[in-house]
Amino acid sequence: MQKHHKIREIFERFRKNNQIPKSELISHNEYTFVIAVLLSAQSTDKSVNKATYGLFKIADTPQKMLKLGLEKLIGCIKTIGLYNNKAKNIINLSKILIEQFDSKVPQTFDELNKLPGIGRKSASVIMNHLFDGSYIAVDTHVLRLSNRLNISESRNPKDVEKELLNVIPQEFHKNASNWMVLHGRYICTAKKPKCDTCFLNDLCQY
Repeated sequence: MQKHHKIREIFERFRKNNQIPKSELISHNEYTFVIAVLLSAQSTDKSVNKATYGLFKIADTPQKMLKLGLEKLIGCIKTIGLYNNKAKNIINLSKILIEQFDSKVPQTFDELNKLPGIGRKSASVIMNHLFDGSYIAVDTHVLRLSNRLNISESRNPKDVEKELLNVIPQEFHKNASNWMVLHGRYICTAKKPKCDTCFLNDLCQY
């Protein structure tokens, strides 16, 4: 099977298996989704949801977050890795949203990418989830699947992102990252992939 046919078949199967994949991060509005994504860097969605369960009850807007303050914020998220830096970024991000964006989440990739604690991957996730974007966010799961499925041979996330955008048909871009993340989280795991139950096993050389 030619590579472009194989890639289309892979994503056709992803769509058939899970037509509209959802982020597992729990949020209540656009602002809390951005905060959850920021917190998820190098942390599991499960650990983020556990921390934000209480946090979002008392601070679900930029104004409430600033009122909560840095020390109390740290207390809410101290179970998450890199919590000190993430707390500082959340406070600074909240100030910027109030001062520059009328307390709303900006709706362009470039504006999101400039916010404290929001890099390319996070901006891509936010654009796709909140604003019907067509980006591909490359995390460890997406990188692993790209290599195992022989979609990309690169180990550099930025290079993989560019390649995936080129070789995956446009119609799949919006959901590609979520499909690959969920597949990597539950089926194509790092140490013990469940190849015998994988619906892509006949297309995979791993």
